[in-house]
Amino acid sequence: MTRALTGRTQLPAQPAPETRTPQRRWHRTLRRHGKEYLLFAALVGPNLALILVFSYWPVIYNCYLSFTSWDMISPAPTWVGLDEYRELFTSADFGHVLLNTVKFVVLIVVGAIVGGLATSLVLNQRLVGRGLARTVSFAPHIVSGAAIAALWLFMLDPSFGLVRALLEPLGISSPQWTTSSHYSLYALVLVYVWKGIGFSAIIYVAGLQNLPADLFEAATLDGANGWQRFRHVTFPLLSPVTYFLVVTSVIGAFQAYDVTAVMTGGGPGQSSTTLSWFIYRQAFQASNAGLAAAAAMVMLVILLTITMLIARYGERRVTYQ
Repeated sequence: MTRALTGRTQLPAQPAPETRTPQRRWHRTLRRHGKEYLLFAALVGPNLALILVFSYWPVIYNCYLSFTSWDMISPAPTWVGLDEYRELFTSADFGHVLLNTVKFVVLIVVGAIVGGLATSLVLNQRLVGRGLARTVSFAPHIVSGAAIAALWLFMLDPSFGLVRALLEPLGISSPQWTTSSHYSLYALVLVYVWKGIGFSAIIYVAGLQNLPADLFEAATLDGANGWQRFRHVTFPLLSPVTYFLVVTSVIGAFQAYDVTAVMTGGGPGQSSTTLSWFIYRQAFQASNAGLAAAAAMVMLVILLTITMLIARYGERRVTYQ
């Protein structure tokens, strides 16, 4: 009767085509690439765990400590909120430490890069004993900072040091380099610059050896002298090397500790105290872990800000071949 009324023949219902749900697709992909995922986890897992445990977790825990007061003797830190940050930014000593840090970092970065570039231009020439000269110039970078500090303490001694012997014929008396508040910071800068010039020079030498020679030949044919070739060809082409050295030198200068510990101990007073030494002093001499953690977070923010600014500047100025 229904067929007669409608005039249509009803066909039996066809089963719906099987649809792949996201869960089925995931299981199928997992079965197909399971061995690759396991190999990736086996290779990356240990390194990732080490990074999380020894890099990120200390930063997170330090951030927590910066909101507490703890003498590292009592069983647990006491939550104090922003009190440690208020103490930092209302202290005249901390302002002096930040000013010391700015001068210290700027002088070291500029001195190491300019000195390294000048040294690399000499070491890149075809000279007798060039290999030995490169080794000698790089040696201070790999020597222990404590050993270098002990050496320079002897050289800067105002009574019998080498610097006194060099200044005396000129009629200049050697100052109290490490015990005077006027010279102690600059004595540290001198040592760190001397230590960093060799590293910068070797990196610049590697960059100089990869520069295209045809550009220098074209500049010479155009009548450019040595200074013009350096200014308009050599230095712009070395911008990636300079960018790398600026970033690494800034980070290294903020973390400088070993030479300061041996030569001046941050003194006299606060005259040679930088941010890294202030953190050490608060944590392990004053037993004030909360204030040290707050200062460490301030240093982290400063380093991140400087690195971002350098990266932003590098995007516009650095050219890669």
